[in-house]
Amino acid sequence: MLDIKFIRENKELVKAGALKKRVKIDIDALISLDDKRRALASAVEAKRAEQNAVSLKIPSASPEEKAGILESMKRLKTEMQVEENELSSIMKDWQAAMLRVPNIPDMSVPDGDSDVDNQEIKAWGAKTAFSFEAKDHVELMTALGMADFERGAKVHGFRGYFLTGPGARLSFAIWNYALEFFSKRGMTPIIPPVIVRKENLYGTAHLPGDVEDFYETQDHDVLAGTAEVPVMAYHSGETLDVARFPIKYLGFSPCFRREAGSHSKDVKGLIRVHEFYKLEQVVLCEASHETSVKLHDEINRNTEEFIESLGIPYQTVVNCGADLGLGQVKKYDINLWVPKEGKYREISSASYFHDFQCRRFNIRYRDADGKLRYAHSLNCTAIPTPRILVSLVENNQQADGSIRIPPALQPYFGSDVIKKAAPAVAGAATPGANA
Repeated sequence: MLDIKFIRENKELVKAGALKKRVKIDIDALISLDDKRRALASAVEAKRAEQNAVSLKIPSASPEEKAGILESMKRLKTEMQVEENELSSIMKDWQAAMLRVPNIPDMSVPDGDSDVDNQEIKAWGAKTAFSFEAKDHVELMTALGMADFERGAKVHGFRGYFLTGPGARLSFAIWNYALEFFSKRGMTPIIPPVIVRKENLYGTAHLPGDVEDFYETQDHDVLAGTAEVPVMAYHSGETLDVARFPIKYLGFSPCFRREAGSHSKDVKGLIRVHEFYKLEQVVLCEASHETSVKLHDEINRNTEEFIESLGIPYQTVVNCGADLGLGQVKKYDINLWVPKEGKYREISSASYFHDFQCRRFNIRYRDADGKLRYAHSLNCTAIPTPRILVSLVENNQQADGSIRIPPALQPYFGSDVIKKAAPAVAGAATPGANA
């Protein structure tokens, strides 16, 4: 979150940031509420000081004076209780309002009303074209025994899927390759819990905004939609050694999202599913804008290089103000080419937050002068499965319906192609039949 002192001193800048993000919030009302909070807090503190001062007089007071002192303390306590109750109520409203104040986007973030206004800053690879009628990933993977969507729907419901045989093996190959690839770029692997306390979603600023997009347990814990949430919470309440910066984690976890928005109702197959796996880059660094910008480009480039190593055409866009989350200062999206649809689909987002998240998690460090400061945080999708299978399969399909495996994945997959199994020979012995 933003510091209330910063908000008060930079009111117009905060208003402009909210406007650019298309976030409706009354900053003047927040400041008015803060005035009341400060006045009440000062009044309560003054009465506590008076109470302490009067208490010191009791031992040396005469019986008559003592009776008067106790009577005045009783009135003081009653008045203080009223003000404390009022302060408690105002604090709840103040804290709720503070959680809704968006971070200020960088000056380089373009203006816009939706993701349609995101601006392409890079395109890599020629859009795949075929000399035959291309199939989509659902048809390809079903025919090759890589996925079973009908049984997935039977077991889970809408957006259910099974990855089977070569589809499951290909996912393992991607995970193992990604682990090696990103580890070489200084990322420390970490497997976090994904059932988390709800306050951690406030810490990452997924709440209060994304209330409809997460699953909640009967105990009011939450199934995280990204490893960013528990990995950021890993150092909550800690003062870190500045010599460790930048701290780079590669979180791996199952992820759960309700995909409640109507924007995704027409998407079939593996584009938007309720449960998936994701490797996520999470970085903590010193409180420096220049350092955050440098690391933002670095972690985004890590994912670009990973995709390039698989030979999949992509574009990188800079997100407009309305397509930024509450805490994000700037964000890049990487979108992969999907041949059958003839369009790019998002595969990764890279964001930096300055100290917005670390204030909420109370993650600090001591600078060179010994001053306590809040750290900066960043994150970027390394790679999600099964979504990457959509572009991987469609871009590498062949006329006979088989799928070429990119050379980078072949050592992990054990083959250079996925093709239909040869039909069983009539009369051939069934393996294990006589066991």
